Amino acid sequence: LLQGQVGVIPTDTVYGLVCTASSVDSARRLYGVKNRENKPGTLIASNTIQLEQLGVHPSEIQVATPYLEKKVSVVLHVGENLHALRAGESGLACRIVAPSKSFSLSTMLEQTGPLLTSSANMPGQPTANTIQEAQDYFGDTVDFYVDGGDLSDRESSTVVELKDDELIILSKGSVSLIDIS
Repeated sequence: LLQGQVGVIPTDTVYGLVCTASSVDSARRLYGVKNRENKPGTLIASNTIQLEQLGVHPSEIQVATPYLEKKVSVVLHVGENLHALRAGESGLACRIVAPSKSFSLSTMLEQTGPLLTSSANMPGQPTANTIQEAQDYFGDTVDFYVDGGDLSDRESSTVVELKDDELIILSKGSVSLIDIS
């Protein structure tokens, strides 16, 4: 990842197509592999400090922190410095990955810094639940695959946006509105 590679890994939710968020070239490549335009992925980090260091405005992070800590992806309005990551949109979904007892994505994120991720599937297709399904989608267009077993029991992240002090659910996932409140 630190050398600009794009791969598929088990995230804290589902298999994700990932690259380092600090590389514009890697972000463009990830979106190209996914055949995705004008629909940004999600920025995952081990803590809010990483988001701020990448250039997410501290006031946006402060408002979103209660949701970020609940395994929710929050669309944050980010500056021009993150233009390549936000795929032409004004905002970018961000999520903090909590430490886990199994594959420690949060530990990896401490080493790599924030990652740009998108579910391991092609637009309009189901998310890959196994590495074989991910390989069927992407073949040799990605640099590596990390097998985390069958993840069919996992759901994608809930994606929300805060507008005028109102919480808007953009995509329902593993966290319900009751869990968010």
